[in-house]
Amino acid sequence: MNKKYTLPFLVIVAIILTDQWTKLYIKNHFFLGEEIAVLGNWFKLHFTENYGMAFGIEFGGKLGKVLLTLFRIVFVGGIFWYILDLLKKNAGSIYVLAWTMIAAGAIGNIIDSVFYGVLFQYDSWFHGRVVDMFYFPLFQTTIPTWFPFWAGEEFEFFRPVFNVADAAISVGFVLILLFQKQAPAESNSNGAQEIESY
Repeated sequence: MNKKYTLPFLVIVAIILTDQWTKLYIKNHFFLGEEIAVLGNWFKLHFTENYGMAFGIEFGGKLGKVLLTLFRIVFVGGIFWYILDLLKKNAGSIYVLAWTMIAAGAIGNIIDSVFYGVLFQYDSWFHGRVVDMFYFPLFQTTIPTWFPFWAGEEFEFFRPVFNVADAAISVGFVLILLFQKQAPAESNSNGAQEIESY
């Protein structure tokens, strides 16, 4: 294997294996809704399952679930094509790593969606629920009464429960924003030559 492909390959394998190991451990050792404190009250393992998109958003019922999973598969295929293009153009390693993390995270959640319904015998292919477990309720407060729309409501940061795949996608997205200058410049060499001729 070409050396420049080795790191992205290893990152993808490491993220997927870690993601699936944690999910299968939680799935087989916790009951749904079970929660244990890991570090005080600010880091907990909380077993929940997500049938739809991020934050539990759903659309279109059974058909919508299949379409969502198929869209994710096509999306990942596009990301892999882009990663190969980045490697050919010698893009910055962190920028490539960022896209690799996003692809690996998406694959991790696709595995749940495609296989878990059959593996755990609660539904058919493409109808699995994504397993989430990391919960960081760093602080809770009440929104001031002068604040519009949500005045007086309870607010918790960070409320969403997520998994290794979600974390990889989020970190990858942040790295893309921070290191977008490492992306290869898309320049038109013919246009540049014409400009220089003037």
